[in-house]
Amino acid sequence: MQLTPRPLGRSAVFLLVFVLIATVFAAEKPRLRVDDYVINAAVTPRSHHLHAVASVKFTALDDITSAVFELHNALRVNHVTGPSGEKLQFERISQDNAVRVVLPKTVAKDDSATLTFDYDGALNSADDSPVEGLKLAYIDENISYLMYPGRWFPVNGYDANRFTAKINIAVPAGYTVVGSGRTAGAAPSTVTVEEPAAEESAPENASNSTSNEEKAPVLRRRAPATATTPNVATTKRRSATTHRTTTKAAPAVTAHALSPAGSTTFSFDWEKSSFPGTLIIGKFQDATSQLNGANIHVFFSANHAGFATAYAETAGKEFSYFSSLYGPAPSSTLNIVELPDDTVPFAWAPEVAAIAGRAISAKVDYRLLANAIAHQWWGASVSPASSEDRWLRDGAARFSEARYVESASGVAGYQEAIKDMEVGALAYDNVPLASSGKLSPFSPEAQSLSSDKGAMIFEMLRWVMGDNQFDNAMRHFAMQFAGKPATGNDFRQIAEQHFGSNLEWFFAEWLDSTGAPEFKNKYTVFRIAKGFRVTGQINQDLDLFRMPVDLKIDTDGKPEEKRIDVVGTDSAYTVETFGMPRKITIDPDNHVLKNTGELKLRIAIMKGEQLVQQGDLAQALTELQKALDISKNSSLAHYRIAEVFFQQRNYQAAANEYRAAREGDGEPRWTEVWSSIQLGKIFDATGQRDRAINEYRRALETNDNFQGALDEARKYLTTPYQRESKSNGQ
Repeated sequence: MQLTPRPLGRSAVFLLVFVLIATVFAAEKPRLRVDDYVINAAVTPRSHHLHAVASVKFTALDDITSAVFELHNALRVNHVTGPSGEKLQFERISQDNAVRVVLPKTVAKDDSATLTFDYDGALNSADDSPVEGLKLAYIDENISYLMYPGRWFPVNGYDANRFTAKINIAVPAGYTVVGSGRTAGAAPSTVTVEEPAAEESAPENASNSTSNEEKAPVLRRRAPATATTPNVATTKRRSATTHRTTTKAAPAVTAHALSPAGSTTFSFDWEKSSFPGTLIIGKFQDATSQLNGANIHVFFSANHAGFATAYAETAGKEFSYFSSLYGPAPSSTLNIVELPDDTVPFAWAPEVAAIAGRAISAKVDYRLLANAIAHQWWGASVSPASSEDRWLRDGAARFSEARYVESASGVAGYQEAIKDMEVGALAYDNVPLASSGKLSPFSPEAQSLSSDKGAMIFEMLRWVMGDNQFDNAMRHFAMQFAGKPATGNDFRQIAEQHFGSNLEWFFAEWLDSTGAPEFKNKYTVFRIAKGFRVTGQINQDLDLFRMPVDLKIDTDGKPEEKRIDVVGTDSAYTVETFGMPRKITIDPDNHVLKNTGELKLRIAIMKGEQLVQQGDLAQALTELQKALDISKNSSLAHYRIAEVFFQQRNYQAAANEYRAAREGDGEPRWTEVWSSIQLGKIFDATGQRDRAINEYRRALETNDNFQGALDEARKYLTTPYQRESKSNGQ
């Protein structure tokens, strides 16, 4: 499929950024807590193969006789051993991406135990992904990624259970691995694992608090001559399979190699509880900088290496800015690493901010980068205590992005960021944010609420509290809960301390309720001795609504501003001005989340964009038509409809819509240049080269190089556009 640049609204982009914010299972009381991992693994990019041995130390939160862990369905469990090396029965529950292990004996509440999983498989598609249709764990000869949400190692309490980890991973020579807490330089070696001897059963007096260091598989490095490459195994879906194993006497120590000859091992050790389970592997070029107290490493592929310096400089500025707002990050090291374009737009882990290659260009995508970096504070440091608290992490990171935009681009840039957040905040506002954990976690609804409405809560609270008090509260919250999970109530209590007053009404309005006001204003102007008096009333339809709102009165002279408290459906106000009032604007700086005609238009377009991304073109056209019903001259709505027709090869309908986009309201400006380019492609595809050349020349006349538009036009002036075959997606 021929893909043209799609300058989506930031809200649409971040609806995809679920890589670190969701869980597959419905919320239930956890029965165990994972404390620590020791993982020895080997990756073979050519065959997409992963072989790993993971030692999992956990603490029982109740008396338990079995333990359940999530694990990617493409990974076959070879065996599970207990604290004394005995092989245990386990059940693969593929519909839940899970493995249930029968423990050798009851683990009492508050006692600890260690299980060791030996597993392997080919990670070469999204078919068995824990998130349907999305690759989160993938091994390839270009860039491989093993993300924590991909469950490439046994996971319990996803998104809430913080843990420590030691990871040793072997890769072929020439590859670099980026992760959390790299401990030493890479060295040629073969990863071998020594496992304790398997016994008939665990001794009766075996301690449930066996040291993870004592019983974990031990990494050994040896000469590679005797190493063997493990076979590639692919796991097919099974509803439930139970493996019953009878153990026999074994040698005191059994050693086997996980990695082939000539491998290089990278070691990582993250000792603070967090979410350090993401690794990105590629033939990267490492650019290192010391900027603003941060050790910035940029790992880009060769074709993007020229942009590394610019991204390092921007990352250093953002890291320094967030440190000034929230206090020190968990680490002064930050790795900016490239992701391929077949997964999420960005990902994060302690010391890691990963962005898709499509976002790497001469013009730094500083907003996307800022959101990824902000997760060092909101996610790696402070994490949500439950699924209902995700808005604290995702909303705070999204809002931090807007704050950096404000510092870098001023008020105008900040206002644009706020508008993007408003679209996402109201796109699916039929569920209270406090109840969003009950939604399917990877749905657009859950993402919209957690990220955008969460961000708008921080923006509105800043308005209510004032900048100084709000910033002090955010810093207090970030530092008090550093390295800990937090709830919405934890944040509210700290905010109230700094505000000096109860804020329950605010959180009841925006966290526990749905909807947003649509303001209407009625007023009368009276002449008085010292100028003019405006007497008016603000109306809106939410009976329990309460928020301070700004009024801006444009006059013949200096504009007047006044803050009034809007309470209930009707709120009266009086303002005196020196000059004759000409226009009154409610909430001119967009501090309050509210419904407007412009916002409804952008929401309809965003929903259409999401449906296109999901491949539901028919429903996308229905949503985009709703946008035209709101504003028939919307250039963006016409352009998005044209894109759908172009994908369907309905060239006449596409041409009509591209022309309508070019002749519409011109918002955004790039619709003109890209409509001309797309019309040129249509004429090339239908054998009308002269008309195509005219359109490419018209595109050049705009002098608008948004997302490389002029470069694209010059390319097709030289070489006619050729549509791709349908076997390639079009």
